[in-house]
This record gives sequence, C-alpha cells and structure tokens, in this order.
Amino acid sequence: MNAKKYLPIALFIGLQACVLQALDQTICASIPPLAAGGGWISFQAWAMYFLGGCTPKGGVRALIGYGIGMAASIAIMVGGGALGTLGFWAMPVILLILVPVILYLDIAPEMINFVPAVFVGAGVFFGVMSYIPGATFANAFAGEGVYCVIGLAFGFVTIAFRGWYEKKYVNQ
Repeated sequence: MNAKKYLPIALFIGLQACVLQALDQTICASIPPLAAGGGWISFQAWAMYFLGGCTPKGGVRALIGYGIGMAASIAIMVGGGALGTLGFWAMPVILLILVPVILYLDIAPEMINFVPAVFVGAGVFFGVMSYIPGATFANAFAGEGVYCVIGLAFGFVTIAFRGWYEKKYVNQ
C-alpha cells in the first residue's frame, strides 16, 4: 500500500486517539481511583488487541488476561504482606512462588493462556496501587477493567475500519 492510500487509515486512527483522550477527560473523574485519567490504560489495551491477533476472540483473551493479571497482583501483594516478617525478602520470595504458577498459563487452554496480557494487566494494577492515592483492590480492579474494555473496543474499531477501507479502496 502506498502512502496516499494509507493516509485515511492513519487519519482514522488519529481521530480515534483524539476521541479516546476526550472520552478519558470526560469520564475519568467518575472512575476512582483514576480521577486524574486512565486513558494510558486504554492505549495499552488497544495495543494488546493487536498483539492478541486483531480479532474479537483475541480481545476477549486479552480482557481475561488483564483480569487474571489483576487477580495475580492482588495475590502477590497479599502474599508479600503475609511474608512481611521476611522484610526485604517478602516480595522477592512471593514472586518466586507465584510467578512460576502464573507462567503455567502459557500451557493452559487458549482463552486463559495469553500471558503477555496477564503481565500487562498485572503491571498496570501494580502501578495504580503503588502510585495513585486512594487506590484499593476493588476500585483499581474496576477502574482498570473499564479502561481495558474501552481500549479493546478501540482496537476492534481500528481493525474493522481498516478491513472495510482496504476491501473498498485498496484491494479492488
């Protein structure tokens, strides 16, 4: 595809990014603890849609992976707290115990084996819990989940538009 034919795709994705940012600025105050904005989570989930294969099924796998990652983060934080008597070693030890268990998802059934989404979901959750005041397990889980769904929906729309456009204007 040449640059001229690609321009509408690039412009459409730019428009989507514009809409996503406006949406974030409109709704973020009502999604605690992400009152300062959670669009960054949506942008990550949007990319995860592509990593998942650009299909609705891959999007569902990504959403499930995010959920598993958030649950794993909670288990790691609770487990690290339970091992608090180990001091410095509490978190390293709980990670040594739980990360190998989480990695077994790689050989699990297809809908729950999207390990990259698990790690991204966990990383986002740790970030929210560590750096956003007022974050609790419940509101961080819900807030990340909302923004994840928004990002995955934007990924779906990107692929739907591109497929429609290429079929109608490029692959004639």
